[in-house]
Amino acid sequence: MKTVGVVLAIAVALALQGTLARYVVQTGRTLDLVLVVVVYVALVAGPVAGLLAGAVGGLAQDCLSATGLATVSSTGAIALARGIIGVGGLAKTVVGYAAGTLGALFIVTGLVPRLFLFFAATVVHATIFLGLSVILDLRPGAAPYGAIVTQAVGNAVIGGVVCQFVERFPGFLERRRAVRGRSRRRG
Repeated sequence: MKTVGVVLAIAVALALQGTLARYVVQTGRTLDLVLVVVVYVALVAGPVAGLLAGAVGGLAQDCLSATGLATVSSTGAIALARGIIGVGGLAKTVVGYAAGTLGALFIVTGLVPRLFLFFAATVVHATIFLGLSVILDLRPGAAPYGAIVTQAVGNAVIGGVVCQFVERFPGFLERRRAVRGRSRRRG
């Protein structure tokens, strides 16, 4: 997977998440599209690419949330980081490496294993994020388990759809070109 493509995918995920946040966060549900991109990159390109994508995407997301340019969150609450940059980056880095390692060790090509991996990656990410937040005394109170499960289900669905689309799209283009070629020969 090319570096430019990964950076572009992270930028699109950040833009979409920032745009959709005003509609989705109001209902108490969130998606972490950057995490979806990180896990997908880790599955396709391996643990090192997942680690790097997690570091870049997480730090970019932390920078945007710390400066107030976008309302991004990991668990449903809006201002978890309160100016600390790197908590989400570290969580996404660990998740990217772990997802890439699991993708290399096990066969994660079917839809159900991928859905499970996206779900588990979201739960692990939220656990690391909340754990670091508690250790650094950034967030008082109990963990929002309902928001974590909702986000994990949403990320799993979006991740599964993205995987299926990206894998099927090149074949779709080839079939379309073949059909066009046959129709031009007949006419």
